[in-house]
Amino acid sequence: MEKNGRKLLLAGLGTMAAFVIWTMLIRTMDVQPVGQNGTNIGFAVLNQWLHKLTGVNMTLYTVTDWLGLVPIAVCMGFGVIGLVQLVRRKNLFKVDSDIMLLGIYYILVIAGYLIFEMIPINYRPIPIEGRMEASYPSSTTLLVVSVMPTLAFQVRRRVQKCGVRNTVYLCTAAFTLFMVVGRTISGVHWLTDIIGALLLSAGLYLLYHGTVRLTEEHKWNSAKNYKP
Repeated sequence: MEKNGRKLLLAGLGTMAAFVIWTMLIRTMDVQPVGQNGTNIGFAVLNQWLHKLTGVNMTLYTVTDWLGLVPIAVCMGFGVIGLVQLVRRKNLFKVDSDIMLLGIYYILVIAGYLIFEMIPINYRPIPIEGRMEASYPSSTTLLVVSVMPTLAFQVRRRVQKCGVRNTVYLCTAAFTLFMVVGRTISGVHWLTDIIGALLLSAGLYLLYHGTVRLTEEHKWNSAKNYKP
């Protein structure tokens, strides 16, 4: 398990490095003033090609925007689980380690979103309610792809019935795919925004998963070596 945990952490670090490189490329490769009000957009030819191909679908944008409440509800659900454990066990350190780490993970996801809101890499292809909004990485894509895999991960750990687990896996995968594709073809983000969100969320999730594995392996080794 420890070996798997380390592999997951390395994969997470590698993916985060890929996200950093991707972000740097967006700032330097094929940068042209093709965004709103002449703002610069990296990979301009690629981004313009897809945007012209898909056009703008505000209905799909609205649907995916409202469905963004689903991962928020998932976060709140796990927050309630952690709170219940804290109240019953009366000690923060007796809360399940994977739930505590999940809380930290969600905070990191929110921090990643806020950082790029304060330091915009580029802006959406179109104004939203008459305003220019930061577009990189796609916040909805980041939220969905960061949170929904944790639902499947926790269900696998905590639910015994195979049928329930498989149903959750299928629904989670279908929902995530719909949201990513829907956000891509709705025309409210550049393609590079979606790719950046996928890289960042995948990197963060792998780091969370790997940390959980290593933490549990450490506890298992400590218990095995304990001599009363």
